[in-house]
Amino acid sequence: MKKVLVFIIDCFADWEASYVTAELNKPGTGFQVQTIAIDKNPKKSMGGLTVLPDYSLLDFPFDLEIAMLIIPGGTGWKEEKNQQAKKLVEFCFTEDIPVAAICDATTFLGNHGFLERYKHTGNSLAYLKEAAPNYKGDEKYIDQQSVSDGSLITANGTGALEFSRDILCELAVLEKKELKEWYDLFKKGFIV
Repeated sequence: MKKVLVFIIDCFADWEASYVTAELNKPGTGFQVQTIAIDKNPKKSMGGLTVLPDYSLLDFPFDLEIAMLIIPGGTGWKEEKNQQAKKLVEFCFTEDIPVAAICDATTFLGNHGFLERYKHTGNSLAYLKEAAPNYKGDEKYIDQQSVSDGSLITANGTGALEFSRDILCELAVLEKKELKEWYDLFKKGFIV
């Protein structure tokens, strides 16, 4: 089974990856969702869920077959200790492993120069420029819920469903009609 890693920090936005992790973890997809953090200490989400990471950056086996790295947002991405995630993101881009980031995780990517080569989005261009002092990706910024470009998927904090759709498409878990039906169900509900 190919691993999809979700990078978690204290105060991570648990709902931002919930749609897609539930779909990826279904039997028959060929994927297994696991978590990684800067250390093995439990992380508490913004919603109060406590998660024990499967992996730590301290002892991460970089020879693991990773299908994608998903980085939810959250209030802790400005903390110095969480900047260690840069090492794993660099590894993923070097190895051509797709990276998907949403909300303040896009700000983290922008501050470390990972958005400059790809079309991307975030909470807003003004927010990225203010919150990520090293951000230089203005000309590649697109004002949309979610943007997929090459090996990078980005979304704003209200685009969890579009973010999930783009990840499912990238990993070919759901395709065309099936993907549209899945998206429409969660976007519009049973009653239209």
